[in-house]
This record gives sequence, structure tokens and C-alpha cells, in this order.
Amino acid sequence: MAECIINTLDTEQVIALFGNYDLNINLLQKQYNVAVLSRGGDIRITGDEDNIGKAKSAILALLELIKKGETINEQNIRYVNSLVDEGSEKQVVKLADGGICVTTGGKIVKPKTLGQKKYVDAISNNTIVMGIGPAGTGKTYLAVAMAVKAFKAHEVSRIILTRPAVEAGEKLGFLPGDLQTKVDPYLRPLYDALFDMMGPENFARYLEKGSIEVAPLAYMRGRTLDDSFIILDEAQNTTKEQIKMFLTRLGFSSKMVITGDITQIDLPETKKSGLIDAMKTLKNIDDIEITKFSDKDVVRHKLVQDIIKAYERARFEK
Repeated sequence: MAECIINTLDTEQVIALFGNYDLNINLLQKQYNVAVLSRGGDIRITGDEDNIGKAKSAILALLELIKKGETINEQNIRYVNSLVDEGSEKQVVKLADGGICVTTGGKIVKPKTLGQKKYVDAISNNTIVMGIGPAGTGKTYLAVAMAVKAFKAHEVSRIILTRPAVEAGEKLGFLPGDLQTKVDPYLRPLYDALFDMMGPENFARYLEKGSIEVAPLAYMRGRTLDDSFIILDEAQNTTKEQIKMFLTRLGFSSKMVITGDITQIDLPETKKSGLIDAMKTLKNIDDIEITKFSDKDVVRHKLVQDIIKAYERARFEK
């Protein structure tokens, strides 16, 4: 049985690390099969030598986040554990930078993984960015946050959000109501993100003024979109012709973010995804960046990450 002592000298940091009812430290003890105790400003780790080394690395990385004002929870503990497995846990301090914007509930929106940080930086530094990855990686939410930030800073005069109206195995054509009522279910995730960051009243006001536009992809045809932040969501469900049409709407002083999950294509089998084609066609063009997320970037419930991994394994086993 080996032992290691970390001298933090700050009891408040230790309390933040352990969490309410020691929930945080229990996760670490279970992950690395070690015992972790605190006395004053010291943290004592006992167990197998290799496991102690990993637990120490995780604890030091989490303490760095705490020093930067971050709240420790199950999600960032899981993420730090994955970084420890890769030997890159020291990079976690990059996530403690300033946020993108603040929601109406006072929550600071910021990247929670290095993949998300790379994505946000790519949006800042490029005119067109593609965010490709599984559900729960924050592709759409962070893109909307960056759009709101640019809008509030008067870098653009409009936010335009669009999705292809393709059913995910369901038929909405028989629903009652006009066209807007029928397409609203497709656009709901975009509405939700904007409500979160602007509030329903501000959103409605900007929508009425035309400063915000949420519309199906077909509405983009024939337009030139100047001075706008444009987001195409669920782009895996575009055809080659549709995504080309969208990309060529780009006007002066505008940015485009294209998001999608190429493992969830709802197009008929006879049609190929325009997103996959665009990734291959545009990969070597300057000012276009392609950011790929992995299951490690999932920031939803732990089971979402496990489900994605299970489907990935099943795909390769076929």
C-alpha cells in the first residue's frame, strides 16, 4: 500500500474539491480505487502506486480549475479522468478562460472540453466553420452563443438560424396549421438556445425587427446574406445541392457555422449527405475550419456518452 500527500494549504479549495457529502471525491475514489482523505490543507491518497499517480494528477487538475473559479461536478470530473488517461490533464486550465456570454439565468456559457474550446476558437478565427460530432457535444448551443456574442458586440447586424426540414423517422405533414406551425418542431432547438441567452421577450422583439431569423433551409435560396452570423444546424440532412446553395449565400462581413452528426443521417438511402461531401470538398480551403468532436466532448448525462460509445462499437462490429 503506497501513500501520497498533496499540500494545498487552502481548506476552501479542499472543500470545493470534495463537494457536498464528499460526492466529488467519492467519484475519484471509485475511478482509481484509492482512498482520499483531507486534514487541514493536506490531501492524503492511499492505494496502489499507479492508481495513486493517476488520482494525484486528476486532483491537481481539478484544483487548478477550482483556483480559476470553476465549480467541480460529475461532468468535469469525468472529463479530467479522460484527460488523465491520455496524459494531457495539464491542458485543462485552458477551459478556465472567460466565458462567451451570460444566459438570462446568470449562467456563464463557456467551453467545457478541449474539443469545445477548439471549436469556439475556430469560430473566432475563421469565416466558415463546420462542427461535426455526436449529440450532446454543444455544437449548436455554442454556435448560438458565439452568434449572440457577435450580435451584442455589433460585429453583425443579424443572426440567421436554419435547418433542413427532414423528419427523423416521423411524418409531420398531417399536423394541422400553416407552414410555420409545421416547421417549428424542426427549429425548436434553435429557439431554445436563443431563449436561454436572450430571453423570450428580447427574442420576440429582435425576431419582429428582422434582426433574428429562424427559418427552414429552403428559405435561403436566392439570397445574399451580408453582415450576418449564419448557423446551419443538422447539416447531415442536407443534400449536396442544398449545402452548396447554402454556402454560396455567404455575403460580406458574415460568418457561417455548420453543425451536424454524420452518424444520424435521416435522408432517404438514395441520397448522399451534403455535409460529408462538403467536408471532403472544402477541407483544404483557407478560412474554412472543420472541427470534429468525440464522445469525450459530450457534456450531457453520462449515459449519453455511454450510449454513443456503445453504438460506435456496434458499428465497427457489423
